[in-house]
Amino acid sequence: MPGTVLLLAASPVGRGRLVDAASVLPVLAAVPPAVLAGTDTANVVELADPLEPQAVLTRLRAAAAAPGPLTVYVTGQLQLDRRQRLPHLALARTTASTARYTAFPWHWFREELRLRPAGATTLLLDLHADPETWELLRSTPLDSGRGNAVHGRIAPPPSRRTVAVPAYMKAVATILRSGFRPPLEQLHQQALTRIAPESAGTDLVLSTPGATGGDPHAAISAAVRSGRHSDADALAARHEQAAVTAHGPASEEALHWAEVRADLAMFAGDAARSCHTWLMIATARLNAGQAPDAPAVEAAVDRAHHQWGQVHDAAPARELGAALAALRGRVPGRREGALDHVQRQLRQLQTQG
Repeated sequence: MPGTVLLLAASPVGRGRLVDAASVLPVLAAVPPAVLAGTDTANVVELADPLEPQAVLTRLRAAAAAPGPLTVYVTGQLQLDRRQRLPHLALARTTASTARYTAFPWHWFREELRLRPAGATTLLLDLHADPETWELLRSTPLDSGRGNAVHGRIAPPPSRRTVAVPAYMKAVATILRSGFRPPLEQLHQQALTRIAPESAGTDLVLSTPGATGGDPHAAISAAVRSGRHSDADALAARHEQAAVTAHGPASEEALHWAEVRADLAMFAGDAARSCHTWLMIATARLNAGQAPDAPAVEAAVDRAHHQWGQVHDAAPARELGAALAALRGRVPGRREGALDHVQRQLRQLQTQG
């Protein structure tokens, strides 16, 4: 099965730039696609200094939907948004005060990649952090999603008026230009060895192996791929019930499995059930005291909104739309006009039989 490679290099234009991220792309582009992917054949998508978070999201979503192995190479810098203090990948227009709207939220990687089969996704990261993000990451690990293999490093802020070089990713690319891709852990260690003299042991090293076959998500993914949607849902339902019993219905463990079931309904083509489940999840999170702009709350409402757009039967669309409109009043999300869109569609539905 062909592999997919996403090459993403991003950093702000101007004084806020910590690293010349795009300088690594010519070196990576010189590596044969199959070597980048570790497969016989591969498709490569390159994003050089993108301007808009939504453009990155569109490309990431398309790459995540590809059935074969996915390797994501990310070079750039991390900044916190001032409102929630969550890590974002800075893009070309990002400044310290606009990160929430102009940078790519790191948790979107986790959200978009979590539907992929266990063990099928690898991230190779060469990131520089600004001072605020560096302090946060020393105590709070960067969350790149359950089951994904993650290798790389996060470097501290460079000295003032200095733009750093993505040395780790350049080392990875140089090794791969030989035409051979060693096992990931070995590739990672070789790259670290090459940059050791200049990193001087200050980097945060990232090294997480991918999920194994014993992960229940792997069995669920296998059932979906073979078209056994009811079996996949039944397996997820058992895990959800066990999590409710052990941790309570509003626990992260239980809500995780509810999210899995919402995705499974989508895969099965049942948009109404998927939308309803996402609405229930968002409501449960809000009732548990989570903020309306918390990433998990926004993601649940955004996914409910997307699935609602796939419901073609007028009666359930009206019922779900009314619930969605009420939630959108509390959780507007990052896309302007989301509530207006729901209300406009609801008015059209009222005229249908």
